[in-house]
Amino acid sequence: MSQHPTTDPTAELASRTIRKVTWRLVPFVALMFFINYLDRTAIGFASPNGMADDLALSAAQFGFASGVFFIGYIVLEVPSNLALHRFGARRWLSRIMVSWGIVAILFTWVQNVEQLVALRFLLGVAEAGFFPGAILYLSLWVPSVYRGRILMLFYLAQPLTTVIGAPLAGALMQNHGAFFGLEGWRFMFFGVALPAIIVGIIAWFYLTDRPADATWLSPDERRWLAGALESERATTASGPGHASARLAMKSGRVWLLSAIYFGFIYGLYALAFFLPSIIEGFQDQTGTTFDVMQKGLITAIPYVPATIAMYLWSRDASRRGLKTWHIAGPAVVGAVTIPLALYAGSPAATVALVAVTACAIFAALPNFWTLPTTFLTGAAAAAGVALINTIGNLAGFSAPYITGAVHDWTGGYELPLIIVGAFMLTSAILLVVLVRTTRIGANSPTPNAVKA
Repeated sequence: MSQHPTTDPTAELASRTIRKVTWRLVPFVALMFFINYLDRTAIGFASPNGMADDLALSAAQFGFASGVFFIGYIVLEVPSNLALHRFGARRWLSRIMVSWGIVAILFTWVQNVEQLVALRFLLGVAEAGFFPGAILYLSLWVPSVYRGRILMLFYLAQPLTTVIGAPLAGALMQNHGAFFGLEGWRFMFFGVALPAIIVGIIAWFYLTDRPADATWLSPDERRWLAGALESERATTASGPGHASARLAMKSGRVWLLSAIYFGFIYGLYALAFFLPSIIEGFQDQTGTTFDVMQKGLITAIPYVPATIAMYLWSRDASRRGLKTWHIAGPAVVGAVTIPLALYAGSPAATVALVAVTACAIFAALPNFWTLPTTFLTGAAAAAGVALINTIGNLAGFSAPYITGAVHDWTGGYELPLIIVGAFMLTSAILLVVLVRTTRIGANSPTPNAVKA
């Protein structure tokens, strides 16, 4: 009787194994990402709801405080991801969460702009490595044929952070003076920071570093998964220099992906940090007053369709095989709609166009992140993914700062959002250039290899 090798499993074994990995890891890591993004963007909810007045912040000062987070973040991003590769995700992701939770709680007692800037910088230092570490961790648990779907499910946490987090922040801020006499925005900072410490401690015991240690998989499931991943690593590592962290840092493809990601993140954070302030301006336009909870609900509106669009678009990419237009197309749509939003003529039309922009950004992002691991493996994957995220997140500093400074200069958000659109359009063009000149992923046998 012929024996089938463990690296050539039946479809039933593969399906069962991937389903177990998905249910065991993705919801928990997505919860970590949810808390991460909420803590990072909580300043955007706090500013128009008391913090800006209490700390006497201008738009430029708020933008600088929002963006300085990314200075500390990018300095330690690559070293942090290499440490994760060396020490294991369980220990390192847990350490990151507890560290940022401690720093995030201190925002409860911030007294002036100098303290706010210092704490935002320290928050970036504490969070460094989490996002690329989570991307790398999930990528190392599934063969590339399933990776786009897994990363899409993980990425759903980001728009859901605003769908759920904005009303949650509003609810917390309504408790003005109810807890230890704290202003509502201060209590909000405390309320969204505490879960990071709790979940970080749980992660130490819950996460598993590698498939071989996964006691929650059966022996045949462990053997198949470990064998499939090892076979894929061997194939990827046989490429020219892409198992080396040093050579990955010199790769032109990695640097071009970094520039593309910069444009996406510029749009993402300009939206995240300033949408609550734009909504605040609706009150002057319409003569209507929104309470804190209503502002949170309005902020959440664009992210509901964005969550749905992300899911459907990524599923289509998995089914068809990832094409250039799965990433470049949404970038073009976002580039056009985000500057148009402020010319819409009414709050409802503005929110509708912002919703289209959010759909575009979130449709592109999970598909983008399937690209690096089509040609990087091992330490190269850790370094390459971290470098792409590091360069991309320079936009996390520049987007809120430039947006705030240009707003102060012009007195409106029209020109700042035109700049956002220009960056996103540039990313779409660069992606097309990358695919046509390097054929990135074209030799991969998986549906997630990008095709022209």
